Amino acid sequence: MKKKIEFCLLYRDMWQSSGKYVPRVDQLKEIAPVIVKMGCFSRIESNGGAFEQVNLLYGENPNTAVREWVKPFNEAGIKTMMLERALNGLRMYPVPADVRQLMFKVKKAQGVDIARSFCGLNDPRNLELSVKYAKEAGMISQAALSITYSEIHTVEYYMSVVDEVVKFGADEIALKDMAGVGRPVMLGRLVKAIKDKYPHILVQYHGHSGPGFSVASMLEVAKNGVDIIDVAMEPLSWGMVHPDVITIQAMLKDAGFDVPEINMNAYMEARSLTQKFIDDFLGYFIDSKNKMMSSLLVGSGLPGGMMGSMMADLKGAHNGINMFLRNAGKKELTEDELLVQLFEEVSYVWPKLGNPPLVTPFSQYVKNVALMNILQMSQGKERYSQIDKNTWDMILGRTGKLPGTLAPEIVALAEEKGYEFFTGVPQDNYPDELPAFRKEMEEQGWDLGQDEEELFELAMHDRQYRDYKSGVAKKKFEEELEKAKNSSDIKVVIKEVKAPEVIKEELITKIKQEHPEAKPVIATVSGTVLWELAIDEPSIEKPVGTKFEEGDLVCFVSAYFGNEEIKALYPGRLCSIIAKQGDKVMKGEIIAFIE
Repeated sequence: MKKKIEFCLLYRDMWQSSGKYVPRVDQLKEIAPVIVKMGCFSRIESNGGAFEQVNLLYGENPNTAVREWVKPFNEAGIKTMMLERALNGLRMYPVPADVRQLMFKVKKAQGVDIARSFCGLNDPRNLELSVKYAKEAGMISQAALSITYSEIHTVEYYMSVVDEVVKFGADEIALKDMAGVGRPVMLGRLVKAIKDKYPHILVQYHGHSGPGFSVASMLEVAKNGVDIIDVAMEPLSWGMVHPDVITIQAMLKDAGFDVPEINMNAYMEARSLTQKFIDDFLGYFIDSKNKMMSSLLVGSGLPGGMMGSMMADLKGAHNGINMFLRNAGKKELTEDELLVQLFEEVSYVWPKLGNPPLVTPFSQYVKNVALMNILQMSQGKERYSQIDKNTWDMILGRTGKLPGTLAPEIVALAEEKGYEFFTGVPQDNYPDELPAFRKEMEEQGWDLGQDEEELFELAMHDRQYRDYKSGVAKKKFEEELEKAKNSSDIKVVIKEVKAPEVIKEELITKIKQEHPEAKPVIATVSGTVLWELAIDEPSIEKPVGTKFEEGDLVCFVSAYFGNEEIKALYPGRLCSIIAKQGDKVMKGEIIAFIE
């Protein structure tokens, strides 16, 4: 009898790996029946990850979106699947246990069948509550292994994680090859090891196209007993996304597997609708580079889905780095040269940071350290002079146990700063918060929602939820969309106009000439500059001449996860401000100068 292999369509991840936003609920409702008609999917990855957060950023209700989106699949008998980040839930930083527990209850009530749970560090302690809460809520618990490639990440290593999550009661195992760097033969051996030891456990494979291994990997895992394979479809397949269902179905059919047929008329209709959504507004937020695969990712191991944000970070830091190199009489870097340098720096620092699997959010942490190292070294400084709080939490063990060993220089730096390493259970660092959020909703007169789903959204995404309720989120999104449309409509330049980044670079050069001893205050994250935590005030920058000691708070940058403190790296007085209150900055850009 032929081995049966099913397909899961990653409609949420297709969008997240391509750009910033996902389709609106009316668009999702339009395409859902067409996906059902395709007849080849037993599962749809419908929500989770950034899905709910994106809806809040639109100024739309994410609970309505989930309920309306999954309903047609529920009715058709197609299982729906969410992605959640264990200790981090649906966001990029840790979540209290009571909020995590409520998440599974809410999502089950909304019609989501399967919870795919992954810990970016593969720490079973972070997965234990995910498995427990998912099963208590009546969901299928799928524990995911964050796949990466190093001498540490062996079949034996991954099987030690599998053994633990099976003890917890996980129903299924996923191989989450988020960067697509898992080597095909090793992945096949891992699937075989799982199936040999736990034949009753269903195994699902998820691999991004990025560096080009994924098709071979899918054939290898199929040969070794995988049950379900994650796929994408045009116009959002390949590139930094996932292989297309047509190719994978044809390959596996030829290899002798029992795979479902594809209704090609429905495929073309779904393809056309997806393109319509791109043309409507989503395409304004898709980086064209995400349509390309890159073998450069083989060495760095970074996920393809990070390419968009990484390129934005590079653009932000590029001018600043070249200014420092120019002032030092050194050769400036092209963007491509800087990209290669960043990949090389990631490869260098990754093992020194304990080899965390390069998956959200730890891939961002490693990339951030690498980028800030390049920026600091361009100024003649040492590596690791700027490491953000979230990265320190990872280094110190507050978010889980690192797979590898920290380099002596990282340990010494932690000791120098007086930081303590944590060896307990990460969840214990984050006490319950639901009572405080209930109280806030009562005081605001807000409805807790069906199955307490509104309470959950506030507790999981408090800042974004408040912006949604106040109408600020919708206003900001409409302004962002209008700006994106206007930018794309500029086809002809009537007269030479200096771009804002050119004006900014000229200003920085002028300041350096006037204040040769001035040193920059650098944005460690991308976001909005807040000189004080009252963004609505027109101008509340600290006055020029304000004195700072090393380590003093200079300002904030409001990022996706909250407000990042920007501190002085050296004593001195504020001599010039580049980014004013409310200005947008990219990671690596100069905010101000101190001398």
